[in-house]
Amino acid sequence: MKNLSCQFEGLADRQGFNASVRHIKTVVAVVERVEGRENLADVIGELIEERLLDKDEVLPVVAMVLGDKFHYRAVSLNLPSVAQDLATVAEAAGTWNAVDLVAVYHHPDLGPIAVNPKNPKSLARIDRLSRNELLVAWAGRYGKEADAALLDQAAQALAALFAGKTPKPKLDLAKGDCTYKQPKAKGVAASRGPRASAQAKAPAAAPRKKATGAAGAQVAFEHKPAVEAERAVKPGSRMTPMYSVQVTNELFHNGNVEAWKRIIASYNAKYPGLQVLVYYDGERIADINALFKWGKVKHGSTIQFAVAGDDIQGVAKLQRYLAQGASPQFEAFLRGPVNATLPLF
Repeated sequence: MKNLSCQFEGLADRQGFNASVRHIKTVVAVVERVEGRENLADVIGELIEERLLDKDEVLPVVAMVLGDKFHYRAVSLNLPSVAQDLATVAEAAGTWNAVDLVAVYHHPDLGPIAVNPKNPKSLARIDRLSRNELLVAWAGRYGKEADAALLDQAAQALAALFAGKTPKPKLDLAKGDCTYKQPKAKGVAASRGPRASAQAKAPAAAPRKKATGAAGAQVAFEHKPAVEAERAVKPGSRMTPMYSVQVTNELFHNGNVEAWKRIIASYNAKYPGLQVLVYYDGERIADINALFKWGKVKHGSTIQFAVAGDDIQGVAKLQRYLAQGASPQFEAFLRGPVNATLPLF
């Protein structure tokens, strides 16, 4: 059998070939829109919302369009600290009219999220920032020639904003023609075959430009995945803010754990496309049993949870049930057959 271990291995079957063609059409259409002075993160957010782009395509699209095609400059760092309010990022970045900006935050649960730092609605896709997670800040001018030092300072200043710092760039970032504009209306999307029943055809490829060096724009995206396969959230999912549940029992013991497991199982049965994520002390808890085994979750402690997925529902009722499950009234959820699913939702 012929060895297909080469760069074209993914084209060896119809499914892989068609996926590659759809991706190429998407990139061509995205390039056209960025050349038309649309922010790449705004375009990506629209395509993901319309299910025309998969989450695992975000990094290749960003690297190709910003790094290779338009020669944006980039700065990457594992956040040593984080901004407590992303509104401060939008307030500062929104005044930097000299550059176009994109930030890619590697969310510990949702994976890479591309956002427009000048667009508060785009920033809202990040429910929280976590220390030590990867952030890549890009700065450019939609492919127009620009001072490399200016772009480097803009990218560094943007990274500093996400780290909760107040940058003071030496060069003036306020003057320029990259003023933030509201994203265009939805519907101008690339054709993606069976996933888009009535999409516009992808625009013709833009004339090729002579490639130039892009030192500083080549960012290594090969890093350790932030989410193990068994804990991974469905690609393209949205995530609610963190909700807090206070432990009112004298100890979050085995009975409380079992109550929570049955509550979450009931929620999953009603909403199979949604996922309940549990956190304690800022860390994701993959196995709820660990909350009891540690013996640290006592009266007055706070456990947090969030829900990820599309069309999120039933969160208020879930919060009420989890609060009861963390209280002395947890036994209400332990009645009935052991393997039965409670009809709570």
